Amino acid sequence: MNRTLGDKISGLRKQREMTQDELAEKMGVTSQAVSKWENNLSIPDLPILIALADLFHVTLDYLARDREEPVRMVPEENRKHLEDLLLRVSVLSADGDRIKVNLPLALVKIAKDMGMELPQVGGMNLGNLDLELLVSLAEKGVMGKLVEVESANGDHVEVTVEG
Repeated sequence: MNRTLGDKISGLRKQREMTQDELAEKMGVTSQAVSKWENNLSIPDLPILIALADLFHVTLDYLARDREEPVRMVPEENRKHLEDLLLRVSVLSADGDRIKVNLPLALVKIAKDMGMELPQVGGMNLGNLDLELLVSLAEKGVMGKLVEVESANGDHVEVTVEG
């Protein structure tokens, strides 16, 4: 289900237990402006969108897109070798940590074969990711955002395979 910008602003505000008045004060706008954003009657100007992304520790891309990036199946004849694929892990913690890890998938496969796990990054235990499953999906041609987790405390993790 696609979530609108207004849905995202409202959800992020409520997660932080903020009122519309409190958000309005932080953004330098009226509470009516926040209400209009959340009801999809208007959208914030770009500088305010950037400030909202910073305040909520999410990307501008996450806020602005009204669609999910599709997970797609690449036909066998068009698939790339593991050496040409990247595993991208993005962690945006509620504490303000922004971590991006880009690993060649061939290296991830070697680490998996050696029994290694991904480390804890920005308060999120990436070791819980099933590397064997991620590598297997990529080998079968599955590309795109495979995992997206938003925790109750505001941490946001995305795992994407790109080629």
